[in-house]
Amino acid sequence: MKTLSRGNSSILLLSPDNFKDYELIDCGSFEKLERFGRYVTRRPEPKAVWAPSLPESEWRQLAHATFRHEKGAKSNPDERGTWTKKSNMPDRWLVSYRHNGLDMALRLGLTSFKHVGVFPEQAANWDFVYSACRRLKKDARVLNLFAYTGGASLAARAAGADVTHLDSIKQTVTWANDNMQASRLDGVRWLVDDALKYVQRQVRRGAKYSGVILDPPAYGRGPDGERWLLGEGILELMRGVEKMLENNSSFLVLNLYALGFSSVVCDTLVSSIFGCPAQRESGELALTDKFGKRLPLSVFTRFVR
Repeated sequence: MKTLSRGNSSILLLSPDNFKDYELIDCGSFEKLERFGRYVTRRPEPKAVWAPSLPESEWRQLAHATFRHEKGAKSNPDERGTWTKKSNMPDRWLVSYRHNGLDMALRLGLTSFKHVGVFPEQAANWDFVYSACRRLKKDARVLNLFAYTGGASLAARAAGADVTHLDSIKQTVTWANDNMQASRLDGVRWLVDDALKYVQRQVRRGAKYSGVILDPPAYGRGPDGERWLLGEGILELMRGVEKMLENNSSFLVLNLYALGFSSVVCDTLVSSIFGCPAQRESGELALTDKFGKRLPLSVFTRFVR
């Protein structure tokens, strides 16, 4: 982890150090070779602009499953594609994440959009959420927006928080529920809804939360076709979150994967709305492969107050 001081915040480069069931083996030539538990996947990675360290023959030998975009879709990383699997590669499998009292099980699977159900770099934020919730009162209320398969939701719940998990895709919420059960947890509140509309309703009702976690995509659709564009909607969304977040004994995590949004953008957005909490951090989440190459994947700002 590298740290650069910047006023009341820190600019960080965070790589998860405690995810034993995950390893970035190599990356380069716009691909990454990763181990999830017993299985190795090979997927496109637009930020890996350098040359890989291992030869092509070793990538082919190590990979149990390889993803390729459909013809003509390479320029759009969110386009569908197909997986080529070796005979011993299952469609679904489990991995574990254990660190400092946090113990989660996550179901993985090969999807048509190259994702496998977990963003391993987010382990650094799971640890932050778990620690923050343990410091809050036992009836702390936490809202996870754009919550995907629920790693952060489970971290908050494992720490004793009352958790609301919201995503616009029903199948993803079902996947998160599977992860909760595999982790021997219960009590998470599941919602399939549009994040901005939900926040606006909560503000009108005067709802308050001890913690809010946001991981908004660059673009997307709500369950009723609501259009989401990060650049157009993020300011209104964050203003709503500010009205919901408790003034004291609270935390925020904002994570962005959108190309073109830097950690400085993320930090400035948060500080312009929430002021400058003393315990504020901004930076990049990155993975480091076996050869020391660092692959930055998202930017974040988070604070505890």
